[in-house]
Amino acid sequence: MPLLSVSATNIRNIADAHLDLSPDLTLIWGPNGAGKTSVLEAIFLLGRGRSFRTRNTERLISRGADHLRATGVIFGGVQPSPIGIEVRAKSVVARVAGRTVESLAELSQAFPVQVIEPGIHRLVEEGGHRRRRWVDWAVFHVEPHFVDTWVRYGRSLKQRNAALRTRSADAALWEPELARLGELISASRAGIIESLQPYWMESLAALTSQPVELHYTRGWSAEQTLAGALEASRVRDAARGLTHPGPHRGDISLRLHGRPAREVLSRGQQKLTAVAMTLAQLQLLRDRVQTTPTLLLDDPAAELDGAHLAAFISQVRSLRCQLVVTSLTPESQPFGAPERTFQMDQGRVLPV
Repeated sequence: MPLLSVSATNIRNIADAHLDLSPDLTLIWGPNGAGKTSVLEAIFLLGRGRSFRTRNTERLISRGADHLRATGVIFGGVQPSPIGIEVRAKSVVARVAGRTVESLAELSQAFPVQVIEPGIHRLVEEGGHRRRRWVDWAVFHVEPHFVDTWVRYGRSLKQRNAALRTRSADAALWEPELARLGELISASRAGIIESLQPYWMESLAALTSQPVELHYTRGWSAEQTLAGALEASRVRDAARGLTHPGPHRGDISLRLHGRPAREVLSRGQQKLTAVAMTLAQLQLLRDRVQTTPTLLLDDPAAELDGAHLAAFISQVRSLRCQLVVTSLTPESQPFGAPERTFQMDQGRVLPV
């Protein structure tokens, strides 16, 4: 499902830009600060509704502007379809094929996109919210009904949290539905992680010699059902006004020799581990549901040394997906000659 074109308005230092992309390989080059990564953010926005560089999408809005907009055209095999997102202060509106979406998760289904960028080590180093997004994105594509389950769980969680803060006795009313949906989410995540194991071991072996183990932890005691955990935690939850047990606190456990990987691995090793996680995920989707996401690569040659770069290139080529790659110079072409090339200069796009 390649992206045929992308337009960006008021995104960081880009006032207005348009790129017609290759379905195979597009290269965007220019010096640091020219706007290359901002173009990738615009593309990522179309498929995720957020940036990969910040949790606050409003920060992408150009200084002095009151909104940002990213639009594009995707091709799903039948006919081209428009997709777009507009972000204002405390307001986000996204559309697919002319229809306003109810949840930004629908963008992931319409336009699957993934990124490998210099900050990818945070997938290993930081808290569980990044890893939950990582696993949920894969589940969205393998189990289409997961989006609805995930959205309804979020609504039930908000209702229970509101009850905990106002009338804690009413919190129990929301627990049966919350528990039912939470168990479904946890089972889906656990299933994906189990299916991912052979791809994970292959990608990890190709990129690093560190035998990192990857497992799913569901967010409540393995000795309890979620219904039992919610009941047992009700008094503590009421005191803090928040629900503690549940898949919203689940995580992907990365351990090396029994210790958390983030405590053992160097920054470079964390990057390679996170890249292996991403590539394994894409390989699983390719084989499981024949999904070939657009892959954004932000100056990959600068992040990997010769041996690791060669292994990385081999893994990416096997995906046979649309690539949008950035580099400092047009001569940097680790994936071969691009079909489309653009130069960035102070936020302006110059076709080459």
